[in-house]
Amino acid sequence: MIDKKELCDKIQEIYPEIGECGIDLAVDYDKRQNAWVVDLKKNNHELKHFLEKPDADACMDGKQCVGLGLEIAQLAKNIKGEQF
Repeated sequence: MIDKKELCDKIQEIYPEIGECGIDLAVDYDKRQNAWVVDLKKNNHELKHFLEKPDADACMDGKQCVGLGLEIAQLAKNIKGEQF
């Protein structure tokens, strides 16, 4: 089983823009969904992404989680757009 803190740290390592944007990141395992829930928040923006086990394993191997990456990019774009 993947450790929640290790997964959170690995996501921050793969996607350093999370820290640059000051996004709050939380990771928890949802037994009902049988997936990891990645919760990103900043101001009034929030993103919940379900990370299936194969994607979480890929993240832990240092590979990008494509679906999560796309959503992080969109969230960062929304936040930056708000700052102008």
